[in-house]
Amino acid sequence: MPTYTLHLTDADDPGSPEALDRAKLVPDRFIWPAFWFSALWFFWHRLWLAGLLVLVVEVGVWALGLALNLSPLAGFVIALLLAWLIGLEASSLRRWTYERRGRPIRDAVTAADIKEAEVKLVGRWVAERAAPAPAPAPRMPPYARAESPALGLFPEADPRR
Repeated sequence: MPTYTLHLTDADDPGSPEALDRAKLVPDRFIWPAFWFSALWFFWHRLWLAGLLVLVVEVGVWALGLALNLSPLAGFVIALLLAWLIGLEASSLRRWTYERRGRPIRDAVTAADIKEAEVKLVGRWVAERAAPAPAPAPRMPPYARAESPALGLFPEADPRR
């Protein structure tokens, strides 16, 4: 099951509906559209700097392959490995962009899909917003309730004195 991270600004009040509307959930898993479309996926998600960085790396690798006069098979394998790396790191680059924009990670949850992650996070936020339950009364340890006096070298431990 993937882990989902919740990104909100520090000014957002936990539990408010407006904050939940502005919340961003990022899955920590392999992103197939980023594998297939690379920089376009980043631009689609408005991750401009990360998309530009990916585009520069892809063009640089392509130019290096041409300069080294690599075979088409070697170029294909390198492009495939680079696309695999982009698919693996797309979530991290997305989290980095949100962090840079003032939306740090506020919570993380493990869930099967994004709907389950939303339900779990909303449940946590509602619990945070609810009034805290009164603390239970402290319980006496069982040895303090003994009916007989203390045995051994310390008779002053008798609770009846």
